[in-house]
Amino acid sequence: MLVLLPPSETKADGGKGAPLDLDALSFPELNPVRAKLADALVELAADVPASLAALGISARQADEVTRNAQLWTSPTMPALRRYTGVLYDALDIKSFTRAGLAKAQQRLAVTSSLFGVVAATDPIPAYRLSGGNTVPALGTVRGLWKPVLEPVLQNVEGLLVDLRSGTYAAFAKLRADAVTVRVVTEDGDGNRTTVSHFNKAYKGKLAAVLATSRTEPSTVDQLVRVIAKAGLTVEQTGDHALELLTD
Repeated sequence: MLVLLPPSETKADGGKGAPLDLDALSFPELNPVRAKLADALVELAADVPASLAALGISARQADEVTRNAQLWTSPTMPALRRYTGVLYDALDIKSFTRAGLAKAQQRLAVTSSLFGVVAATDPIPAYRLSGGNTVPALGTVRGLWKPVLEPVLQNVEGLLVDLRSGTYAAFAKLRADAVTVRVVTEDGDGNRTTVSHFNKAYKGKLAAVLATSRTEPSTVDQLVRVIAKAGLTVEQTGDHALELLTD
């Protein structure tokens, strides 16, 4: 099973790992594009105003440009520790046991504007690049990744669970049997609406359940049982579609 997560705009500072080594990352087929993007961001960082414009950030966020300038030299940390925010707070990788971390490395992956997709413990530096950005020397991030990332993800074996946001889902179309999860709330009349406020938190909780479960599901039915056993309310609404209900 592989669970695809969205990244976060915010990243933790620092790290104790050696500088970026593309050969240390999962999905090595993506390394040529990774190298091209990293080099382009470093070059772009030499022009701070151009970087701010391309990244869609303000002068108050100039530190993000510095991060990009140091992509090849700054320390790294595991991807699930690098990404921060609501989803990753709910995932709470710090609470994982050693066995849980080993399972997470096999079961969780993060879609990334810079790296395409990385496994849970792949060592990455802090950086700034969003899914909707355009890198002047290369074009749109989405356009750069789609032709190379799509075949890689479509060839992933086993159950594939898609928790990506819309921006990152556009990076690659998955196999027809990939499982999608919609976070919903239900009113007193049984009407369900998609949740925005708690969406990331519930996807983080779900990812934690799937990452650390002793049972690794291989079918949608098994997936539903694992989720329900963990205390989350889930319902299958299509052959490969689930709805996760908030409390």
